[in-house]
Amino acid sequence: MTERFETVDDFLRAVRERYETLPKQLQTIAKHVELNRDRMIVTRITDIARACGVQPSAVTRFSQRFGMSGFSELQVLFRNAFSASAIPSINCARRVRSLVQSGGIGMDAGGVLRRVLLANQGANEDFAGRVDDRSLRAAVELLHDADQIYVVGVRRSHAAACYLAYLLQHISKPIHLVDGFGGTFAGQMRSISRGDLLVAVSLTPYARETRNCVRIGASRGAKILAITDTGMGPEARAANVQLIVNEASVVFFRSLTNTLCLCQALFIAAATRFQFDVDSRWYTEMKEAEADADPASARP
Repeated sequence: MTERFETVDDFLRAVRERYETLPKQLQTIAKHVELNRDRMIVTRITDIARACGVQPSAVTRFSQRFGMSGFSELQVLFRNAFSASAIPSINCARRVRSLVQSGGIGMDAGGVLRRVLLANQGANEDFAGRVDDRSLRAAVELLHDADQIYVVGVRRSHAAACYLAYLLQHISKPIHLVDGFGGTFAGQMRSISRGDLLVAVSLTPYARETRNCVRIGASRGAKILAITDTGMGPEARAANVQLIVNEASVVFFRSLTNTLCLCQALFIAAATRFQFDVDSRWYTEMKEAEADADPASARP
């Protein structure tokens, strides 16, 4: 059956919904496509096959699985959705390449810093255009409603998890950073229960420890908020709310700039919500106190 996808987001949503039914090779391709969506308009089928460790025919089968004739039709979907002028990260990458080729940026410390800054500038603008406002609002509600908040992130994701836990400590709610010190992940998750929230920061390379924490939290009735770079990973599929974040890649390393910005935005939005509740409660209590002291003074 031929499927027609209006947008790349529609296509990726369909892939996520059927991810569990895909063979392992096609799952690998699915993750690669989502993580590198901004490069799909210029990526060759052989590039994807090499990156995923599969034959080009597997990329064709992946495309056909979603009603397309082959990879070319899949690439047309991405090309129709994004022109080069609409993808800041692509333009930025070309600018960096041009500067490198012209000798304007070297591999000394200053040159590397400029590459990183330019790549992140493009990724920032790209991410700003993809923000899912509905998921962000849902994430803030989870933070607001939770009795206690647990935050976990391992390896590359650990820095973002630490930063988010630090920020959330400024609100009046118990915050637990699950750092697994001494191999104590399970022990630190022992007290999580229904009414609590686990924020799982899971970026490539994904960690088994984070998956285990998500499994424990879900089994005990806690809500799960996943901050990740793919909606097809086990943490995202188990989550009540997913926040998908894309990062720049510079000299084989992925940045954390957008993830840290997302953590900061989550905290500010949550803190604003908490302050609104405090202000509303204070106003109600003040009017009740006035009414007790002098009923006439409480009249509008």
